[in-house]
Amino acid sequence: MAGSAGQAWRRLVRGDDRPRRARRRPSLTRTGETSSTIFLILRRMRAPLIVLITIFAVSVLGLTLIPGRDAAGQPARMGFFDAFYFMSYTATTIGYGEIPQPFTGAQRLWVMATIYLTVVGWAYAIGSLLTLLQDRAFRQALGLQRFTRTVSRLREPFLLIVGYGQTGRLLGRELDAIGRRFVVLDVSSERVDGLDVDQYHADVPGLAADAANPQTLSVAGLEHPRCEGVLALTDDDEVNLVVAMAAALVRPDLPVIARTVSPGIEHRMRAFGSPAVVNPFDRFGDHLRLALRSPASHRLMSWLEGGPGAELPPAGRPPTAGRWVLCGYGRFGRKLAEDLRAEGLDVAIMDLRPNADAQSPVVVGDASEPAVLARADLGQAVGFVAGTDNDTTNLSLIAAARRINPALFIASRQNHPANAPLFAALGVDRLLVPSELVAREIYAQLSTPLLWRFLQDMPARGDDWAAELIERLRQQCGRRLGSLWKLTLTAREAPALDPWLRAGEARLGALLRSPHDRSRPVAAVPLLLQRDSETILGPGDDVVLAAGDQLLLAGRPSARRHLVDTVTHHAVSEYVLTGRTVPAGWLWQRLTGRVPRTR
Repeated sequence: MAGSAGQAWRRLVRGDDRPRRARRRPSLTRTGETSSTIFLILRRMRAPLIVLITIFAVSVLGLTLIPGRDAAGQPARMGFFDAFYFMSYTATTIGYGEIPQPFTGAQRLWVMATIYLTVVGWAYAIGSLLTLLQDRAFRQALGLQRFTRTVSRLREPFLLIVGYGQTGRLLGRELDAIGRRFVVLDVSSERVDGLDVDQYHADVPGLAADAANPQTLSVAGLEHPRCEGVLALTDDDEVNLVVAMAAALVRPDLPVIARTVSPGIEHRMRAFGSPAVVNPFDRFGDHLRLALRSPASHRLMSWLEGGPGAELPPAGRPPTAGRWVLCGYGRFGRKLAEDLRAEGLDVAIMDLRPNADAQSPVVVGDASEPAVLARADLGQAVGFVAGTDNDTTNLSLIAAARRINPALFIASRQNHPANAPLFAALGVDRLLVPSELVAREIYAQLSTPLLWRFLQDMPARGDDWAAELIERLRQQCGRRLGSLWKLTLTAREAPALDPWLRAGEARLGALLRSPHDRSRPVAAVPLLLQRDSETILGPGDDVVLAAGDQLLLAGRPSARRHLVDTVTHHAVSEYVLTGRTVPAGWLWQRLTGRVPRTR
């Protein structure tokens, strides 16, 4: 739309009304490139093949030149075809005997020499072939060819995941659980090899290559017509920027979700279209602010972002207003200090270096030293944040701070997944694991777009509303979240409900009744109702549904099956909405005169 408007504007400025030729979309694929695998085989096997061909040629030529004798004892020479046929089965160790006549002594002497020559030639060729099979470049070329062929044959929508670290692995498992296909691109061959070990329902193509090369992105499926989105999840912000740029230039219509911890990189990403950028440091600060203002809303958000099967987070101890001490003033510390100050909190900073832009009191020194930690006056603080990029330092800071003030609310940053048991043993109140936070947020955006809309708008409803919704979900699903799904009320997806929708006689409370006993509700809770541009969070039972409405529901899988029956079978919808029982079969409907409403 923007490109068409821009072209129209340029034609208007030039005064040229003639339609201009549409610009060809740039392509990252190089045409006319010879297969690297075939080229490598021919180059590495060139000398062994020349040796074998030379041995065969000299052997055949010698057999034709050395005279023999026929059955009558007359001199005779072997033809080229017979000589080549004899050498073919002799050099391959098959051995059919001497043809067309028994050999003379000179011929047998020559054959013995050629046999040893061909053995040497075959040993040289086989050794070269085994060396080639173990060659890293050959295996990479062979893997690239196999990967390219697999991706080109994909016939269902897939996501391109660039970066298969902790975030990519967590997200891949969640996507596989809901039946979404994806392709993996990562610089580490060990991570890509791990795809064969991970228990996925479908085969996941993976390529070990540098994602900063745009042509690699094309090989991985960026230009594939079935590619429905790109996820840039590497731990290098510059690489993620290259991925976002390439996708915006080559496939401007393709959704892109990128991870970054740098505000500058985020700004540069947004210069190329409108990618969804996830900054774990920024999101952790937003979550902590939400926990300060509305603990129940934060608890509900954490539960829903966990996806189906996630356990209800414990209520825990909410953070309180007062004085906070923050150790580490890097990117994470700067963003968190800004968020805490936005809530009107007093923030003191501890760092190894003085910071002129800290906008808060700074205690300069190594926070692990007792004298430096004592200067932070933790006894008067209500919150403590261990935010350095070293897990060992953060763990020691937490232990020292707890000894000084056991009542502190502790938040910490965990940099490596392997240290999760240590942080769990310390009982940290709020823990930032960047990989898990990014994976949960991206899953919320991809699994159901309505869920992302709900999470964005939900905090505005207040803490009491969130606490009530948590209780409803707990009653219907238990402490583990059931299914999350979208129900679209159209004539195609809900044909049995269409006549009731057009007549304005379908209410949400009646729809959520059991098709077996309408006096009992199904185990589902409506989270959001989307109607055109209007969004209703937690719609009530008296809401009148209309054609085109989209519902986001959470509940047990059995409730989802019951609702499918209600919206697709006319007899079931008649019973659920009105209580009137009609036969399901056409013949019994005609015999009894009880016909469901179809228009």
